[in-house]
Amino acid sequence: MEKWYLMTVVVLIGLTVRWTVSLNSYSGAGKPPMFGDYEAQRHWQEITFNLPVKQWYFNSSDNNLQYWGLDYPPLTAYHSLLCAYVAKFINPDWIALHTSRGYESQAHKLFMRTTVLIADLLIYIPAVVLYCCCLKEISTKKKIANALCILLYPGLILIDYGHFQYNSVSLGFALWGVLGISCDCDLLGSLAFCLAINYKQMELYHALPFFCFLLGKCFKKGLKGKGFVLLVKLACIVVASFVLCWLPFFTEREQTLQVLRRLFPVDRGLFEDKVANIWCSFNVFLKIKDILPRHIQLIMSLLPACIKLILQPSSKGFKFTLVSCALSFFLFSFQVHEKSILLVSLPVCLVLSEIPFMSTWFLLVSTFSMLPLLLKDELLMPSVVTTMAFFIACVTSFSIFEKTSEEELQLKSFSISVRKYLPCFTFLSRIIQYLFLISVITMVLLTLMTVTLDPPQKLPDLFSVLVCFVSCLNFLFFLVYFNIIIMWDSKSGRNQKKIS
Repeated sequence: MEKWYLMTVVVLIGLTVRWTVSLNSYSGAGKPPMFGDYEAQRHWQEITFNLPVKQWYFNSSDNNLQYWGLDYPPLTAYHSLLCAYVAKFINPDWIALHTSRGYESQAHKLFMRTTVLIADLLIYIPAVVLYCCCLKEISTKKKIANALCILLYPGLILIDYGHFQYNSVSLGFALWGVLGISCDCDLLGSLAFCLAINYKQMELYHALPFFCFLLGKCFKKGLKGKGFVLLVKLACIVVASFVLCWLPFFTEREQTLQVLRRLFPVDRGLFEDKVANIWCSFNVFLKIKDILPRHIQLIMSLLPACIKLILQPSSKGFKFTLVSCALSFFLFSFQVHEKSILLVSLPVCLVLSEIPFMSTWFLLVSTFSMLPLLLKDELLMPSVVTTMAFFIACVTSFSIFEKTSEEELQLKSFSISVRKYLPCFTFLSRIIQYLFLISVITMVLLTLMTVTLDPPQKLPDLFSVLVCFVSCLNFLFFLVYFNIIIMWDSKSGRNQKKIS
């Protein structure tokens, strides 16, 4: 009983760290005319409250889409409307049409930060706690330690409570989806994941693993019996949830098309900001934007993840599939934002107790990859403190430096296969240790250089590009690593176990 009391302490620690970070600056603070993501979220409350539903996604004199126009699915708009009703009750000036643009005050900041915390408390944090409690074959102490490390992951905290967004809502729904289908509550899991997609379209990163896992369950039950019934029920749940969310936008064809155009901005090109994916990182050497037409860029950006999943449709565990597929989409997708790495970080958090060394390494790199954005928002100190806290928690909880053997890294089967042809191949774990050391030193040095040195006048984005390139190389390594685990685990049959 005392140990479960510690779970409450862990949640309180997570909440304290979150609120402490929220006391710092946010995206676009005091930077007119566009301000930043904080203003975008406030503006969406203004638009959804003052305009009829049919005008939310259309350009008009009251809704200039160039000024933070809505570009997330309907569920985000409904959430903004709910927050707007509360804001109207407290201070109508916060959401007054036109005149509230760029509104900044301590009272409003407190309100906005509180809405993030409440969403976290209602959706994400309960899912994390329940997931850790449902983990099998580990002690209660390890379950509590796992919850602590997940709740201290700095990337999500810095973006939601520093930069300002509501990623915990979509990620929380996705985690509820993982919990549902892992516990054979497939209908509830599917509903939760549909809510995640209808909150943020980037949750499509996780859609293929969900689809394949559920389809595999239907095949296993037999498509002429229980499997077919399950398939029909799943289809009904998916269709019903989407219809309910999109109902106001299904009245006219142009309404639906306009929302889709806002959700998938193909016309913006392959990438915009400095993001640690393939297209942006290698654009330094090869100007992909200038060489390929946009429609060809779009096709190429989707191929790698799709091919990977076709070649390995059912030979891996669900959690590792989520990691591999999300990372593939992040590296090769069209119009990726730096914050999209959180979609990979969530499933990596789910395997933290299984491969603590590699998971901790990845989560550190994922936070580092957002360094240019965090520095822009004046969040250097919170970034350093939360990253150190997370790293210490992982080292203390999992003794990660003691878990670098081939077996702990889940590379034993791979190494045995390689040693059949190269008997001297006995140094894989040592290579990974050295790579980790090099990676950490590089991240620290680049952080110090970015903070203390001025870039050359001819290369003003030098340090941002280096951060992207180094992060991208790390992510490519992790993509290979996770795919090796998936392929060799499928041969050993270990991944046929339940996800939990």
